[in-house]
Amino acid sequence: MNTFDSRGKDPVFTGLIYSLLIISLFAILVPFVYVVASSFATEHEFVSRGFFIIPHEWTIEAYGYLFNNENFMRAFGNAVTITVTGTSINILLTSLMAYGLSKNWLKGRRIMNFMILFSMIFAGGMIPTYLVVKELGLLNSYWAIYLTTAIAPFNLIVMRSFFQNIPSELEESARIDGCSEFRLFWQIVIPLSMPAVATFTLFYAVQNWNTYFHAILFLNNSSDMPLQVFLRQMLLESDSSMEDGAGGFAYTPAVKMAAILITAAPLLAVYPFMQKYFNQGMLMGSVKG
Repeated sequence: MNTFDSRGKDPVFTGLIYSLLIISLFAILVPFVYVVASSFATEHEFVSRGFFIIPHEWTIEAYGYLFNNENFMRAFGNAVTITVTGTSINILLTSLMAYGLSKNWLKGRRIMNFMILFSMIFAGGMIPTYLVVKELGLLNSYWAIYLTTAIAPFNLIVMRSFFQNIPSELEESARIDGCSEFRLFWQIVIPLSMPAVATFTLFYAVQNWNTYFHAILFLNNSSDMPLQVFLRQMLLESDSSMEDGAGGFAYTPAVKMAAILITAAPLLAVYPFMQKYFNQGMLMGSVKG
């Protein structure tokens, strides 16, 4: 018996897909709503109610505490510095190297491409990386984070494929008009490659904003730690050991939820502006035609 409707779709299969999407939506939405609601709740409500979606009493005391907390604001500023500087270095070096490797006339191109692919499969490891950073005198410096994560091989390969899709006739005509290679790259290639640039800028920004392992590996000063390190310390420490003594207000559950929300807010705010480039950048860079 034919179970397809007039549009040629199976209603059972369609219903199954929608059911899975609705379940996935609730699995994502309920924890998010809980975090948002909990950040505005009082400590008494956590003790008396446990799990809740809508608090009975609303307060912004947790946010006020965080924004007046010197350690939290310092960690937030460190995260912004690492993200802005690191992402700028990432996208600059990745785009320059990808553009060079996209040219068939580049000598040694095959060897360099093989080395990049090799680094995706085999990494140097934590101890050799640490020893190299130490010998270069980069410990306790953000440059240890910037340089060890400067270029992601996968991002480089996809961006290289994107550059290879740019018509060579366009570049040749620019060179005939006297355009230098750097001017060709900045004024012609980069504007045409904005979907790829925006996509990998977002990738690198997320990577730098969530920096944790490299920070605890290369940085020793607590004042230099980024937000993710501070957040983990705050979540693991007991409330009794984190009281500041000023007002007796510790890192309560509401404060922890507020910190999680503030940590996620910058990326949630940026993503809608980058979304229009995201799918186009990944699709055009993944397939070479």
